[in-house]
Amino acid sequence: MVVDDHPIWRDGVARDLAEAGFDVVATADGVAAAARRATAVQPAVVLMDMQLPDGNGAQATGAVLAVSPESRVLVLSASAEREDVLDAIKAGASGYLVKSASAPELVAAVHATAAGQAVFTPGLAGLVLGEYRRIAGAAPDAAESATPVPRLTDRETEVLRLVAKGLSAKQIATRLALSHRTVENHVQATLRKLQLANRVELARYAMEHGLE
Repeated sequence: MVVDDHPIWRDGVARDLAEAGFDVVATADGVAAAARRATAVQPAVVLMDMQLPDGNGAQATGAVLAVSPESRVLVLSASAEREDVLDAIKAGASGYLVKSASAPELVAAVHATAAGQAVFTPGLAGLVLGEYRRIAGAAPDAAESATPVPRLTDRETEVLRLVAKGLSAKQIATRLALSHRTVENHVQATLRKLQLANRVELARYAMEHGLE
């Protein structure tokens, strides 16, 4: 589903995704429309603009996830402002791209988001992780939580550290001389052990526990 209040941009993005083989099940031009259509179609991935006529992308993200909790939201916005990025992630978005991204980059990002990966325009991942690091450092029990959880193997912990740095599964595989499938297996095992839903929550967990 594509959410954007500019019809020419919205239709162009929907067309590019359809030509790339995606099933664009709906479009919406605001917060209320996004929530209504998400209720009806339960989209796997939602491309979300931040500037909407009846609110903002963070509010729309929360509204969509309230009615379609299995959806993954990828923000696609002209804004790269710190407040917008953090508000979107706090609302539950899985990633954040600026609209200067090319069509191939957007297609790749949608594929990655659908697979549960956190996707960010270069530079924005560091902003998000820096904020989690700041929050973790200010937490009263930060020192106590700095020890890795014993349930994770050494390799799972190593992969988790790299996820927290914003590396993709392919990049982690290259870094550790592992196959892409092995890395994905480690990520999925870690998600199960820690009872987390996606890589965004893994990154948050890593920051809160000093795994960086």
